[in-house]
Amino acid sequence: MNFTSMKELLELCERTKMSIADVMLARESNQSGLPEHEIIEKMKIRLHKMKAAIDQGVTDHSQAPSGISGGDAYKLERYLEQGKHLTGNIVADAMRFAFATSEMNARMGIIVATPTAGSAGILPGCLFSLHEHQGYTFEHLVMGLFAASAVGYVIANRSFISGAAGGCQAEVGSATAMAAAAIVEIKQGTPGQAVHAAAIALKSMLGLVCDPVAGLVEVPCIKRNVIGSSIAFSAADIALAGIESQIPCDEVIGAMYEIGKKMPRAFRETALGGLAVTPTGEAIKNRIMK
Repeated sequence: MNFTSMKELLELCERTKMSIADVMLARESNQSGLPEHEIIEKMKIRLHKMKAAIDQGVTDHSQAPSGISGGDAYKLERYLEQGKHLTGNIVADAMRFAFATSEMNARMGIIVATPTAGSAGILPGCLFSLHEHQGYTFEHLVMGLFAASAVGYVIANRSFISGAAGGCQAEVGSATAMAAAAIVEIKQGTPGQAVHAAAIALKSMLGLVCDPVAGLVEVPCIKRNVIGSSIAFSAADIALAGIESQIPCDEVIGAMYEIGKKMPRAFRETALGGLAVTPTGEAIKNRIMK
């Protein structure tokens, strides 16, 4: 039950008549020697950690130790309560929950790296908005996590998931692709639709540089998590409508790898380029370093 590409994953799903989540669960059981029910329980623990980060993050409007982030989840919640928001409630709350999780990370709280700490807001934001608004149970969300894990597993082994290696496309891009696939899985789309959603999401992030102000995973990282959650839902809707990515997902992942290899060092989490070296970015760095 092993796979190294999206193509092989889809072939496995077709041959076994299993979903992506079920294939990933079976693979984990085969690799670890643990029964599937134990692996599911381990994943539930991670899901509860995600929920705890959101619950704390939406009520805590204090600043991070750096002073450059914090309180935005609370501000967004107050805005949503006015009923004037432009996005639908599902996307709006996904954004709010993504803020909450990422701000918890900036405060050194407990989060689940999915696939990294810098991109940890997107997947829980999407999952728990579905839970909040469409009544999906934790059991549904856990299977979404297994689908996301399959996508992340392929990306990690064929390209990058770290900003230092491949830019923010590798962190927020991978997380957005994972979340898009998870949404399709939860909505009972086909494995093919889930993979197309991942491809569509990742294509939207190609070339995104990693340029953290003062070298901290806060600006612009937190807001990129928020935007990533909305892209994940857009990609999922596109795929569930039957619209396909013209470029296969494996080739999109390959393109990300090539772009990341050619990306200058200044744009790979070194804080030597992009937003990090704007006048305001430099002023923030100088203030924090003092």
